[in-house]
Order: sequence, then C-alpha cells, then structure tokens
Amino acid sequence: MPATPATSPASASWIVALAASAGGLAALSSVLSGLPADFPAPVLVVQHLDRHHRSWMAEILARRVRLDVRQAQGGEVVRPGMVYIAPPDRHLLVNPQGVLSLSDAALVRYVRPSADLLFSSLAASFGPRVIAVVLSGSGRDGADGVRDVKTEGGKVIAQDEASAEFFGMPGAAIETGVVDRVLPLPEIATALIELTAGEEDDD
Repeated sequence: MPATPATSPASASWIVALAASAGGLAALSSVLSGLPADFPAPVLVVQHLDRHHRSWMAEILARRVRLDVRQAQGGEVVRPGMVYIAPPDRHLLVNPQGVLSLSDAALVRYVRPSADLLFSSLAASFGPRVIAVVLSGSGRDGADGVRDVKTEGGKVIAQDEASAEFFGMPGAAIETGVVDRVLPLPEIATALIELTAGEEDDD
C-alpha cells in the first residue's frame, strides 16, 4: 500500500459497495451496525428508493451504526470509515481518484440509482480492491455489476435466501456463478471485517 495520508482514498486497501432494494433497510442496518467505527474502507450504498420523495435513509442509518453516514454528493472524495448513500433518482459513480459523481442518466433495469453502474464503476476504478455485496431486493439489479467486479479481481458476497426478505437481487447475483460467498445476513459484517483486515483466505 502506498504511503499516503490516512484521509486519502488511496490509503484504503478496499472499497465496499452494498446494494439493496425491497427489504433493504433492515439488511443494511444489520450489516452496517456490525462494522466498527474504525472500519478501514469507504462504504458506498445503493438502495432503491421512491424517486419522488426525499430520502431519510442516511439519517435513519446514522442513528443505528457507528460509522459516519451521509448522503453522497458529487465531487466528494471517499474516505475510509464513511458510508455514502446514493440519493434518490441519481446514479452513484466513483472515479479512480475516489471522487464521487451523481448522474441522471437513463434508468438501468428500471431503476436509478443502479447497483450495476456503481459496481461497474468501482471495478473499473479500483479493480481487485472492490468488495461488492448484494442484499435483499427484488429484480436483477447488481447481477451485471458483480460480473465486472469479479472480472477485475474483486470480491463478491450475496445474502442467502433464508435470511433475505426478498431474494431476487441476491439470487440473480448468485446465478452469475461469480459470487465468492453466500452468507446469512448476520455473518456479512464479520466477513467484511475479516476481508478488509486481510484475515480471510481466498477460496
């Protein structure tokens, strides 16, 4: 790892992305509340939300987790230990310098923000440093993106069917054949802690 300031996105060995839709608030709360305040990676979140109303997702999660949570803003540089929530009706992308951008480009698989676009953006920018996690949700958003993450050497985790309120999204990700681990919801935070600490074996 290069010798860069602790506040630089390049100082994080990993960058984590979580995607969810129906049933996502409970799933996100579970995963994020299991992460310590000094979690060493930025966390980006796509949750499908009502496009026509303000989202209170960041405020709700901030009351439940130890990490700092905020709604993502264009031009912001991602930092380890921060959670960035995609705003309603905007795609969330990240460039290789760790700078966030928001886009109102066309819906992807009928949704905006799109997990596929976020995952693919991260794969192109950070390659093997990406961990993509697909949580409860209906539809197939994220399935194309996890392929890109895996192609570039990243890791992919999916929530298992037994613990998912809606299995469409994690099921579609699993069907791609690129998911590294299919885990019950209570085990996902532990897996992220182990991966980002370099304590989990490749398999």
